[in-house]
Amino acid sequence: MNAEAHRDSIDPALDALVGEWLTLPDIAERFGVQVTRIRQLLRDNQLIAVRRGENNALHVPAGFIVDDHTVKGLTGTLTLLKDAKFTDEEALRWLFTPDDSLPGTPVDALRENRGTEVRRRAQAEL
Repeated sequence: MNAEAHRDSIDPALDALVGEWLTLPDIAERFGVQVTRIRQLLRDNQLIAVRRGENNALHVPAGFIVDDHTVKGLTGTLTLLKDAKFTDEEALRWLFTPDDSLPGTPVDALRENRGTEVRRRAQAEL
């Protein structure tokens, strides 16, 4: 996780595009783990968090979480986007922007177990 990338609050347009967010303690509670484990997921690029809200706390898109785990295929997709030199905000914008060829957003497709289609599109960004 790049500390520089998380210093300022998220762009309001991207904030609205993502919609629902969870704090790190919220996710830790859902997963039944300590917040330090969620921070490790961020360091390992298995999740993306941005600073937002009144207290500028780290938040993760709620769309990345299903019950007590991350969405299947998210980690591989994030890796592909990182390899394509996407910043965290660019990756979020890509994941939450509707794509008529899917249809829906890439994160919706991941949630519907259509990860192969999403990764194919992410590879095209390389």
